[in-house]
Amino acid sequence: MSVRPVRIYGDPVLRERAREVTSVDDTLRQLVADMRETMAAYGGVGLAANQVGVAQRLLVVDVPVEEHARARHALINPVVRRRAGSVSGEEGCLSVPGLWEDVTRAERLVVTGLDEEGREVELDVEGYLARAIQHEMDHLDGVLFVDRLSPLKRQFLRRSLDALARGELPEGHRPPAERTGPGGQL
Repeated sequence: MSVRPVRIYGDPVLRERAREVTSVDDTLRQLVADMRETMAAYGGVGLAANQVGVAQRLLVVDVPVEEHARARHALINPVVRRRAGSVSGEEGCLSVPGLWEDVTRAERLVVTGLDEEGREVELDVEGYLARAIQHEMDHLDGVLFVDRLSPLKRQFLRRSLDALARGELPEGHRPPAERTGPGGQL
């Protein structure tokens, strides 16, 4: 396993629609392991493959669901089958460091796909886990959470987004080796 660099706002791979995975093999399982390690090293709770430069329809999440429990999933070629409700909540993103904004998403969803062994899975999720999966699925379509904000809010953030696109990271942004604590960005 290895920690891969997370691509930052402005990197063209973040705007690509990821390709369907056609084969679940050891190479893909290694990518899943690397993504999990990367997500943990960066202090995240979700990561899409294109955030590490691989334009394939694969995401991982590791989300707290109860006081001492976490939901850990890898989803290959995920598809939302049903959405229910609507809720707004604050989101951040490992690829858009330093920005946190409220985004409205479905409160509950049913998503299908494959796990890292190639088995079909169906997840009926709600709350923070549903938000994380939707956030990562957006990445697979080349959509960032800032795209879901109002035009006025995006205009307000333009200077920060332009700085990220130029490679200027926010003050206090630290590489994984310098991080402490559990984090929580998507």
